Amino acid sequence: MTLVADRTAPPEAALPELQSGEAPAALPAPLLRIAGVSLEYRTPERVVRATHRIDLDIHRADRFVLLGPSGCGKSTLLKAVAGFQTPVEGEIVLDGRPVRGPGPDRIVVFQEFDQLPPWKTVLQNVAFPLRASRTLGRREAEARARHVIDKVGLSRFAGSYPHQLSGGMKQRVAIARALAMEPKVLLMDEPFAALDALTRRRMQEELLALWDEVRFTLLFVTHSIEEALVVGNRVAVLSPHPGRVRGEFNSHAFDLASVGSAAFQAAVQRLHQRLFDSSPAAGAPAPR
Repeated sequence: MTLVADRTAPPEAALPELQSGEAPAALPAPLLRIAGVSLEYRTPERVVRATHRIDLDIHRADRFVLLGPSGCGKSTLLKAVAGFQTPVEGEIVLDGRPVRGPGPDRIVVFQEFDQLPPWKTVLQNVAFPLRASRTLGRREAEARARHVIDKVGLSRFAGSYPHQLSGGMKQRVAIARALAMEPKVLLMDEPFAALDALTRRRMQEELLALWDEVRFTLLFVTHSIEEALVVGNRVAVLSPHPGRVRGEFNSHAFDLASVGSAAFQAAVQRLHQRLFDSSPAAGAPAPR
């Protein structure tokens, strides 16, 4: 099948869907494999299944989006990839090694603005993980920090403190801090959800421009269909609780310039229908 949707194709052909278990042809083994992963958490009353037997393959330089409604387990799945939660069944494999806990090869950017130590400057915030993990010495860490700060357009603010920055600038610092570690996978959990519409669009533009230059592997969580199509080249749609994969779509054809086009709106409608399909998820266990 054609993996990259043709920009001139009719709207109904603009969002190819991968069949269950289908991998893009002629590609190497995935960098990140999520194989039959079920995740649970305990409440005072019962054990709740957050995701049920998720199967996903993320390849190098993918911009892979987990799209789903609140409570579908997408953020829980992201935390499991980060190593903060252990699957009750299945496994997560990164670059041929099972994920057993957190590591510098996976860095998470959250949506909260106040994730930066307020007593450190922008430069110190970006360099700190490199020093703390003993990845680089002081001079090398500072040089790399300045390099990625320049990449996110904040060189003039290297000496500023977080309280002197806007929300969008703080997020850029958080992204720079993550990229400075050169992780195998950058994990982003609804990083722009709290931003106003204009700032959110600008941050999407900056993220895509940065990806064009660096070509990092991105696993991105959102509940916005439009953002999923703009940010991702592949989108996995998760069902409501417990989260299961309802469909996986190639969205290479879309970018910020596509918004408002007939093909883009048709893709939005197709994802909306799949997202809110009322049919029950077969085989999903009941809470216990």
